[in-house]
Amino acid sequence: MEKILTVNKLTKKFGYLTAVKDLSFSIEKGNVYGILGPNGSGKSTTLGIVLNVVNRTSGDFSWFDGNTSTHEALKKVGAIIERPNFYPYMTAVQNLKLVCKIKEVSEDKIEEKLELVGLLDRKNSKFRTYSLGMKQRLAIASALLNDPEILILDEPTNGLDPQGIHQIREIIKKIASEGTTILLASHLLDEVEKVCSHVVILRKGEKLYSGRVDGMLASYGFFELKFNDMDKLKSILEDNSSFGEIKIDNGLLTAFLKEEMNAEVLNRFLFEKGIVLSHLVKRKESLEEQFLTLTKSQTN
Repeated sequence: MEKILTVNKLTKKFGYLTAVKDLSFSIEKGNVYGILGPNGSGKSTTLGIVLNVVNRTSGDFSWFDGNTSTHEALKKVGAIIERPNFYPYMTAVQNLKLVCKIKEVSEDKIEEKLELVGLLDRKNSKFRTYSLGMKQRLAIASALLNDPEILILDEPTNGLDPQGIHQIREIIKKIASEGTTILLASHLLDEVEKVCSHVVILRKGEKLYSGRVDGMLASYGFFELKFNDMDKLKSILEDNSSFGEIKIDNGLLTAFLKEEMNAEVLNRFLFEKGIVLSHLVKRKESLEEQFLTLTKSQTN
């Protein structure tokens, strides 16, 4: 796959504080990437470095083929890393015409982009009359005027009401479906789970995980089981290499899988060992459970 951005051992220090530490990851064309982490984990700093608004301390990054200067590469990037900043007394169209002048791109895409973000019917309304969600949608339209190969969004749904959040997420999915690569920073697990195909998880500037959202921890899910002799059941499962952690809590045994296994196979295996289960449910870990497991296992 064609690489859009490669980050290699990136470090940024602000005095004694290390905001980003030895960070490496790459972004391939056509995917939606999330940089996930709590506030202060280094997400915005990382975006600032690759967008040339924050100087790195060490390490490097390259756009596209690696032979393009950052200045040239950024002409193919659309980004919103701060709150939308438009002239309040000007209409949406007037504001976007100004953006076109600054970006030195044609004005012929303005209506197309306003339609994409659902603002075409408000194109002649002044910016000051827009709700927060509409302002954010206009900012996305603005970032798309140069038909970028990658769109970068920093906390795109921050401060929005549930309807506004839903609208932004649907727009992100639509943009991605049309082939634009997207990189978004978020502290919301829910956001990453709903819109991203890949995720880079940061904590205190360090990478905990990088890869597909559905491949986190290579999670194969877990079984919830009940049997009249739980210790015997636990002992048998502990001897089976398909299982990792096994725990008994409130009369329920939870067995985490290390490889794929369906309920029928497990049931047959246990039946052959003389165990007839009174309860058998297979579940998939949510991203939240995996994230908590991951961050817990990485704590100092």
